[in-house]
This record gives sequence, C-alpha cells and structure tokens, in this order.
Amino acid sequence: MTSFHRQIPQSDPPLSPRQTLPTMYDLPSEDPEEPGLPDLFHLLQPRLLDGTFRPPNYPPEQILVASDLNLYYDLRHTNWYKRPDWYAVVGISRLYEGHDLRSSYVIWQEEVSPFVVVELLSPGTEDEDLGRTVRQRGNPPTKWQVYERILRVHYYIIFSRYTNELQTFRLVGSQYEPVSLTDGRLLIPELGLSLGLWQGEYEGINRLWLRWLTLEGELIPIPREETLIAQQQANAAIARAMEAEERAERLAAKLRELNINPDEV
Repeated sequence: MTSFHRQIPQSDPPLSPRQTLPTMYDLPSEDPEEPGLPDLFHLLQPRLLDGTFRPPNYPPEQILVASDLNLYYDLRHTNWYKRPDWYAVVGISRLYEGHDLRSSYVIWQEEVSPFVVVELLSPGTEDEDLGRTVRQRGNPPTKWQVYERILRVHYYIIFSRYTNELQTFRLVGSQYEPVSLTDGRLLIPELGLSLGLWQGEYEGINRLWLRWLTLEGELIPIPREETLIAQQQANAAIARAMEAEERAERLAAKLRELNINPDEV
C-alpha cells in the first residue's frame, strides 16, 4: 500500500486535521493489494439495503449509504482503514463537500461517524466481524474495536446468509450490548426505521434478505416495487371506473324498460 507523506509546516496554534491530513482524494477506495471481487450476495444485499434505507427524519441529500467504501478512522495512522460491507451516515451530505462523488470516507474530514454498520459474514472474516480476533502488536485495531471504541457506531448488525442468523448490537456507554428483536425486527427509533429479515424475490432471486422497514414493520418499497404498486393502483382505479360505468349503463337500460328517460332522472 502506498503511504501518504507530505511536509506540513507547523503553526501556532496548530492547524486542524481537515487542513493538514490527507483527504478523500489522497485516500482512494481501491487497493491494489486486495484483488478480487465480492460474491454475488455481497453485491446484491447492500443494494437492497441502499434502496430501502429511507429515514423519514432526514432529507435524502443528508443521507450517505456506502458498501465496500474505505472508511479511514485514525488521524495518527492515515493509511489505516476498514471496509464495511454496508454502512450509513446521516446528517451529512451524500456528496464530498457537497459536490463530488466519494471515493472514500475520511472521518477527520467529515467529523461524523456512521450511525449503523452491517457486516455480512464470510468464512474468512467471521471471527473479526464477531469480535473474536485479538489485536496483534503493531497491527491496526480490529473491526469490532474500531466500530465500538473509535468510531462509536450506534448500531452494529451482523448477518449470516449461511445460517440466516441476525445479530444486532447497540452502543451502550462504552461498549456494544446485544439488542433483543421486536417481532423479529431491530427497532431504531432514532432513524424512524426497523431492520428485519424478509423472504422474497429481489433481482430474480428468492431467499431471505436483510431489509429496512418502517418503525411499524411495513415494507419500504424499492423503486421497482414502487412502479409496480403505482401500476397496480392505476389498474385498480381503471377497473373501478369501468365497473361504475357498467352499473350506470345497466341502470339506464332498466329505466328505459320502464319508459323512463334516464337523462331526465
């Protein structure tokens, strides 16, 4: 990995990290030392989370969702990062400095931590995702340590597609504590949302998916579903209009049988 080096003259008082440390442009998401692509589930599941994550108390332009986007978290080690399978930051522009697409998320520039992180279990990362690994001397902290102690992410969610097990944790004080599900869902009142497992077809694949819902448990439709719902509603409205017209025609015919002009009624 290429390290970042540049000489910054000292000032009194010292400049802020936003001015002295590397930015998104210096810390790209791509890493040539990590070749390969995630499996299909790691591509599709984050898309479904993207499409259904709609906190009602935040405007869309103040919501950032990302998957496999490098998250740089330590201003003392500017090349240390984690790459969550999916995470969301609220109350911040979805664009870098309000105008550019992001190539990474740099905490000392943004100064806002993710509110929720989702990790999708894989055999190679399971121990670290679940906080079972021990940090080795000289190595970066583990995922669990970064999310819990450094970034202090409010909610940490772990889902295994192999066992369909959903594990949810909430930051209480200085550490994560398991959260009991309500009707099979994780309630997040701060976002006005809940998160649960949904059996259904997405991108032509029918399986159990992790999906955002309203706080009351109603499905939040993705754009394709919204189009289908709108079409169904339009078809229903047309059917009701045709039925009303047929009833009116039958009534008019009955009145004419009785020598009554329906136009005069």
